[in-house]
Amino acid sequence: MTKVAGQDADDGHAWGERLGWAYGLTAPEAVDRAAALVRLDDARATVRRTRVHLNETRRLTSGLGHEEQDREPVLLAAREAHEEALSRCLPEALWDRPVFGSIGTWPGLPFALLFLEWEARYPQEWTQHAKAWGTKEGLIRQLAADDHSDEVRATLLDLVDHVVRRAYRCKDREYVRVARAVDGDDLRDRLDKSRRSDNPWAQLHAGYVLWLLDRPGTPNTRRVWRTWLADGTTKPPAG
Repeated sequence: MTKVAGQDADDGHAWGERLGWAYGLTAPEAVDRAAALVRLDDARATVRRTRVHLNETRRLTSGLGHEEQDREPVLLAAREAHEEALSRCLPEALWDRPVFGSIGTWPGLPFALLFLEWEARYPQEWTQHAKAWGTKEGLIRQLAADDHSDEVRATLLDLVDHVVRRAYRCKDREYVRVARAVDGDDLRDRLDKSRRSDNPWAQLHAGYVLWLLDRPGTPNTRRVWRTWLADGTTKPPAG
């Protein structure tokens, strides 16, 4: 459901009105996250209900000509209700993001970052309630840019730092793109700290990302990963 930025433009206030409750998904208190998950489940139920109604309306108006059906008020209303429901649910609202231009100017950006932060910090809740690997991958790829504000860049640094310290999850490899986009002393200091930690996952992943940062022309493929492992470069240096 992606479309060109600026088409049917929406502002940050409208996004906040529809999805402000979603900030509870990353709250440190379990009771706050539970309340947000109830809201999400309710939103998803509305999406399902409006989708059924839209499909039924399409069926009932299928005898009309194509152009006439597209102008049919009942169908237009059903389509609008479904699109409104999608805009109030995650990850569905994030499907309607810009095709061209920087994602940094998209008013849905805070909720894209929230969705990724939720997956990074509470992966089991994310998997149970909103698993969407394709959406995760697409967002990470679009966020791998070097023109972000300081606030967004800081969030991306936190995401890379958090992801390298955990066991690998589907599409985590895409975060190498972000690491390369926001490369700098602050990121390398964090990665070096993780590489020297007692966490074996952090040692492994941070070492690999640092190795790739020093080789910007090296593709981040499974073959490169396996070769890096076979070369015995996973052990952090002493000191």
